[in-house]
Amino acid sequence: MNRTLIVYLVSLAAFLGPFTQTIYTPILPEVTKDFGTSSFLVNLTISIFTLFLALMQIVYGPLTDTKGRRNVILFGIFVYMLASLGGFFSHSIYMLLIFRAIQAIGIAAGSVVAATVIGDLFEGKERGKAMGTFQMMVALGPVIGPIVGGFIGGRFNFHAVFLVLVVVGVIIFICNFIFLKETKPETVAIERFELRDFVAILKNRIGLSIILLGFIQYYALYNFLVFLPSILSERYQLPAEQKGMVFLSMSLFIVVGSFLGGRIQGRFENRNVMIITSYLSVLAIFLFLFVAHVSIPLLISSIMLFGLFLGTSLPVQTTLLTQVFQSNRSTAIGVYNFFRYIGMACGPVVGSLLLEIGGYSAIYGVVDILFLVCSLILTKQFIKVNKKGEIDKYY
Repeated sequence: MNRTLIVYLVSLAAFLGPFTQTIYTPILPEVTKDFGTSSFLVNLTISIFTLFLALMQIVYGPLTDTKGRRNVILFGIFVYMLASLGGFFSHSIYMLLIFRAIQAIGIAAGSVVAATVIGDLFEGKERGKAMGTFQMMVALGPVIGPIVGGFIGGRFNFHAVFLVLVVVGVIIFICNFIFLKETKPETVAIERFELRDFVAILKNRIGLSIILLGFIQYYALYNFLVFLPSILSERYQLPAEQKGMVFLSMSLFIVVGSFLGGRIQGRFENRNVMIITSYLSVLAIFLFLFVAHVSIPLLISSIMLFGLFLGTSLPVQTTLLTQVFQSNRSTAIGVYNFFRYIGMACGPVVGSLLLEIGGYSAIYGVVDILFLVCSLILTKQFIKVNKKGEIDKYY
């Protein structure tokens, strides 16, 4: 089995989640017009996808640990393919909502299984490098999605976008069916899943620290994704195309950071990378608070730094999770992903409330305070674990 090929194949399945989530965001007005419906219901197709993507993480985690990696990911991609085909034939917004939910139910398997397979196949520095590739592919999803969606939707209609997803899903399914073999270690006993398995992960100092960090990172990221366009419009009167380029700069640096995060593992202790990038993220957000209304170049520089530090941290987190939780790594990854998506959902909701109270300064001020508190907790937890000697074996 070509391990490098497998990394890319399972990472492509994980890539489909964020890619599908954002692919038709540039043509939401056209979807509203075609269905003759409200913006609320059309926007709900994005939210419902995110909701089921989050919920299914804690379902696929235990399933992958007990049923194996190959069967779960093939099942998930197959369900995704059928739902994408349903989206193509949808003739009402309510049908589209149903098929978007089923899409998420299927493709949610991708990120859980991908990280688990990489944890199965690699050790040490190689695992860190492979996780960097995986996180880089996932980070490309929301970058490429709107570009492809805008291109396809502009030349055809939004139904064609779903046809593209069917084709991509079929290709990834066939490749994984042919090349991916079961990677679940035979030495790991199959145990019946119990709810206390979730509790055990959250009670573990390392697990809880990584999960908390993932939640705060995605809470912060989605405050940028949702509220930055308004700043760019109100302060700088940028057209849609130029606002897209601003986001592209941050997204590309998340990709670059993910690549670097995979390559530096083994040279530096994972805990130190996580702690340092957390504090650097605090500084990047603090910088954004002061320069967002000064000039576009400074604003772009601050969000590029945030993207770089976020991206660098991501592969380190998944690597450490798969090292710490040997027998139930899929469950650990599922819980981690679940809380990341919850952070993604909470960001815009809490941010909207803060916007009414104190404007954009309140939004990003709270983000920075939360990130600082998270960094301090992270530092404290790793110090406690290190004193007990529980962490040395993971480096």
